[in-house]
Amino acid sequence: MRGILFDLDGVFYVGERAIPGAAETLDWVRQQQIPHCFLTNTSSKPRDALVAKLARLGLAADADHILTPPVAASSWIAQNLNGSVVLFVPDDTEAEFARLTLADRQTQEPVAAVVVGDLGDAWDFTTLNQAFRLLMRQPSPRLIALGMTRYWRAPDGLRLDVAPFVHALQYASGIEPVVLGKPCGDFYRSALEMIVCKAEQSVMVGDDIRGDIAAAQAVGLQGLLVHTGKFQTSDLAAGITPDGQLASIAEFPEWWGRITGADRIGHR
Repeated sequence: MRGILFDLDGVFYVGERAIPGAAETLDWVRQQQIPHCFLTNTSSKPRDALVAKLARLGLAADADHILTPPVAASSWIAQNLNGSVVLFVPDDTEAEFARLTLADRQTQEPVAAVVVGDLGDAWDFTTLNQAFRLLMRQPSPRLIALGMTRYWRAPDGLRLDVAPFVHALQYASGIEPVVLGKPCGDFYRSALEMIVCKAEQSVMVGDDIRGDIAAAQAVGLQGLLVHTGKFQTSDLAAGITPDGQLASIAEFPEWWGRITGADRIGHR
């Protein structure tokens, strides 16, 4: 075991509250010089905003160690499509797409792609119908999904994430989405390239039994489930078996030492 992929929301923090012991675990990982990055489906904030939030919570990180669906999507679109793109993402997240040609949601021209992220409370019938109408234009654009997370745990309880809205648009338009985020295998492989580790040498630590654990295992990583964030006891009856379970991220250093052997911790 050499490398670690960490989810953020639900693993290191919930809302504006850091998980107890999260900062100490992150400091320990750095001290041990273990290759790692944060693999998150957050599409409501750019990486700079995530770095700032982590700093407020006492969690040190930098943008180069964070992989998000907007970053992956911007790169994929630049390499694979020609033409303008319409974004259904929060205003702040638009910064991650600065190198692309962007069109207004009310455009009457054909577009190359419709990008759907987590708009939260900004979703309403009019907004969803705007995305649908754009998808029905000819030539048919690509439907880009910034991850396919079903829901997440906000401070006030569970909230819908991207997947339900993407599924609605897919059903109505008949267009298969291009998923750039978890649980897409290429998203995991991109993260492994960032830390220069093979799948069989790495572990994914997350709170989502499907998007984190099953998806990581499908690529060849171990999946370590933490009982914080969106975790519910019923997840353990989903037919998915994690490679390990922790009450919280605070227990991770002990788990790593047990798996790797204390004399090997931090050595590549």
